[in-house]
Amino acid sequence: MSKSTAGIHHITAIVGQPQENVDFYAGVLGLRLIKKTINFDDPGTYHLYFGDEGGHPGTIITFFPWAGAYPGKTGDGMVGVTSYAVPEGTLPFWRARLQKFKLSFNEKERFGEKVLTFSDPQGLQLELVERKAGEPNTWTFDGIGPDVAIKGFAGASLNSSNPASTAQLLENIMGLEKIGEENGLIRFRSSADIGNVIDLKASAGGPGQMGVGTVHHIAWRAVDDEDQLDWQKYIAEHGYSVTSVRDRNYFNAIYFRERGNILFEIATDPPGFAIDEPYEAMGKELKLPPQYEKYRERLERELIPIKVRKLDKKEAD
Repeated sequence: MSKSTAGIHHITAIVGQPQENVDFYAGVLGLRLIKKTINFDDPGTYHLYFGDEGGHPGTIITFFPWAGAYPGKTGDGMVGVTSYAVPEGTLPFWRARLQKFKLSFNEKERFGEKVLTFSDPQGLQLELVERKAGEPNTWTFDGIGPDVAIKGFAGASLNSSNPASTAQLLENIMGLEKIGEENGLIRFRSSADIGNVIDLKASAGGPGQMGVGTVHHIAWRAVDDEDQLDWQKYIAEHGYSVTSVRDRNYFNAIYFRERGNILFEIATDPPGFAIDEPYEAMGKELKLPPQYEKYRERLERELIPIKVRKLDKKEAD
């Protein structure tokens, strides 16, 4: 049996203050807050999801906001940079938008593409890359419409403590295609239009430390529950320790740590984020899994209030 994932399902990171997180990803980058829920393993903490208008796989970045947590350090065993795809010809718009909010950035070229690099307020390393592929994001917010909006992930860069093993996993087990090498990076591509490009650092650079401003894990796409069970068996047959299936309400998940110490998840595309609230209302109310519903009053009292707002401090419609 051989398998191949379509690409990235989501990326999950650790941040500090939740309102600062919402202000940046919704207010500055114009992503939709598609789900406001809790960390199922730590219910006193939010789990916030941002993506395109429908929260489609390949567009979703999620956060555990632990106010007061220690800053982390990006290094081996982590996603180094999260890369977003924007429509062709829109980097001038994004330069101006970052300047408007007094965010510093750098420009470079990699594998023939122009890239804007910057960090979010809590240190997470981000990029914007022009890409032709990928459907427009129809979500509109504060002057960001489908003609310029972030489509989803362009991909991610990986920092591995064992790059040779990680490369072997990506190509021979996850089914990505190796398409080039440049300046110490090995580029792989999957079949999807977005979330499909992985740049692996070809040499180790020292261990990272999990904390605010670092990526917790990267999740890959499974078509459905049956496909995920096939992945679970397939990964185990290649000598990796894989978890049981975890119900995350909006997808099912399995996890394993690859040999370069990066935590990988394989998540199902369905059922999606409209399973517990109407599409039009996604992200507006705190949604709880059934086992935590009896604690709603206490959780709503203890969680730090957040809201999506334009950055003139007026609440968004």
